[in-house]
Amino acid sequence: MDKHQMAFKEEAYELLGELEAALMALEENPQDDELIGRVFRAMHTIKGSGAMFGFDAISAFTHDVETVFDHVRNGRIAVSRDLIDLTLLARDHIHRLLDGREDDGNQEVEATQIVARFRQLLPDAKSGGNGAQDGPEAQAAAPFPGDETSHPESSESGTYRIRFRPAPGIFATGNNPVRILDELRELGPCSILAHTDAVPSLDAIDPEVCYTYWDIFLTTQKGLNAVQDVFIFVDDAVELRIEPIDAEENWDKKIGEIMVERGDVAPEALAKVLSERKRIGEDLIEKGLVLPEKVEAALAEQEHVREIHKERQNAEASASIRVAASRLDVLVDLVGELVTVQSRLTQTAASLHDAGLQLVAEEVERLTGELRDNTMSIRMLPIGSTFSKFKRLVRDLSAELGKEIVFLTEGAETELDKNMIEKLNDPLVHLIRNCVDHGIERPEARTAAGKPTRGVVRLTAEHSGASVLIRIEDDGSGLDAEAIRAKALEKRLISPETALAEKDLFSLIFAPGFSTAKAVTNISGRGVGMDVVKRSIDALRGTIEIASQRGAGTTITLRLPLTMAIIDGLLVRIGQGYFILPLVTVEECVELTQKDIKEAHGRDLANVRGELVPYIPLRQQFGIGGGLPAIQQIVTTRVDGNRIGLVVDQVVGQHQAVIKPLGQFYRGVEEVSGATILGDGTLALILDIPKIFQSSEGQGRMIAG
Repeated sequence: MDKHQMAFKEEAYELLGELEAALMALEENPQDDELIGRVFRAMHTIKGSGAMFGFDAISAFTHDVETVFDHVRNGRIAVSRDLIDLTLLARDHIHRLLDGREDDGNQEVEATQIVARFRQLLPDAKSGGNGAQDGPEAQAAAPFPGDETSHPESSESGTYRIRFRPAPGIFATGNNPVRILDELRELGPCSILAHTDAVPSLDAIDPEVCYTYWDIFLTTQKGLNAVQDVFIFVDDAVELRIEPIDAEENWDKKIGEIMVERGDVAPEALAKVLSERKRIGEDLIEKGLVLPEKVEAALAEQEHVREIHKERQNAEASASIRVAASRLDVLVDLVGELVTVQSRLTQTAASLHDAGLQLVAEEVERLTGELRDNTMSIRMLPIGSTFSKFKRLVRDLSAELGKEIVFLTEGAETELDKNMIEKLNDPLVHLIRNCVDHGIERPEARTAAGKPTRGVVRLTAEHSGASVLIRIEDDGSGLDAEAIRAKALEKRLISPETALAEKDLFSLIFAPGFSTAKAVTNISGRGVGMDVVKRSIDALRGTIEIASQRGAGTTITLRLPLTMAIIDGLLVRIGQGYFILPLVTVEECVELTQKDIKEAHGRDLANVRGELVPYIPLRQQFGIGGGLPAIQQIVTTRVDGNRIGLVVDQVVGQHQAVIKPLGQFYRGVEEVSGATILGDGTLALILDIPKIFQSSEGQGRMIAG
């Protein structure tokens, strides 16, 4: 597959995402012309580009869907739930064709069935025209009415003046201006004039550059939309003007006026040639009709407006570029290496006590920090790109289960690292499916409970310091604490004597194979899913909390770091080794003296401003030998709502850690999530605090705080 085909696939996947979002919105606002236009343009672009780059099956299939939506936007077909359902099926089929999955014969059958159903929606089919009486197979083979252009004719023709100046590199995008001109000819009587004055001599011609531009004069009954659609997938760098002309009123217009309207000659220049008069300002001043300063003011205003317009055009032309994600990943890796080198430079400058070198190191540190922040921001994307996918999920599941559910989102503009967004997809799918299946009741049950028949699932995101909080809420039946406890006893996760707080009881649903569902369905109830969610969130160095009220609903909160590439950490020392604690989980650091240890009477508890905080001695946890310092440090953190401390020998200070994955040999070490290289070249392990907490609980040392 060449680079142009790869570019088409990348663009097509984006268009399919845009198409799904537009269809979901259109279902709620079926009269919205803008949404209808978005659907049509997505189909038109996929069809045209698909044909251009050799995806003929996609182009042929999409053409049928596009034709129906052309009738929709012209008011001949109404938007309905059936149409939305069918278009979503078509969207999924196009996605499968893009994926290049092997056709086992079902794809062709599916395509034929979908096309037949679309053709049944056409006005001619409904009125008993060709195809309506001949069965699906005949409909699939029959031509569409007006299939040549797929634009219904209007009662009156219109004339248009078109200036089409493609970008010099248009051939590199796979576009061919000749095909565009041929499409215009199909719309009606058409005159085309090519401008070749920019074509260089033969020895200077670059065959990959387009030097020609065209003026086209077109009369058509298809309307302005049909003319604009011819250029819909042409590169944005094109100069394109489409101006309606009233042929009746302008039949006697002089050539000079036409050239002024077309922009080929300035009105002032025309006036000078015709009358050989002075400039209008000078003439007005000489005749005493206006003061000179008034003319100067008008000229200054004109110049100002032109400059502002020019700046805006330049800004729009360079607003954004498309960059391959792999290139961004390489850039982030290089910035990570630069951060490590900068740390070494700072440490070297400090050890040499060289004031000049320290100034350079400080400047490099500042520039590296700005480069890091800007590079990471490039990979940040609005999380709404993921949110939009779940609207379709809730819609389909609620229909399958016979439930009425409203799906609401907030904070779609919240930004998160692209890689984090991709890895969040599966956990969120599991959580939302559980909300729809287990959380929201059927309409009759909600009515009996005094609730509205329509349930609500809400997905929200917001920034919280250096983290992002994602909440999945529903107003369903809530979690049944007694049923969870009974299941936990049955699976021997707890003993009958175990007393758990409600939030700790709820966290048991993340145990492998845990499910209170009485029946296995296509959606859930097999005892899989929630443990996968927990592992996925842990792998992202995030936390997950559950709050629920019986009969009122459930809220699941995910707390995630903004990125997984570079983190702000707290550098600590234990014995001769160094470790990094993610700063986002750290609350404060306090001293732990030998006196404090004696007063605890053998319990790992410390009094932190009147509150008893349990702690984990990391020396003991990791089996690190050597003598203890007289004063140790407790780093207090919060895990799953519990405040716990981690005892270390020394808190060195804040450190920017570039995360390096551990090798295969260390895959089973759960308490360490990665490593980083310090300024002097030594290695520091990045600790996974929730895993340390779980390990300590398993050893029976941790006392709940």
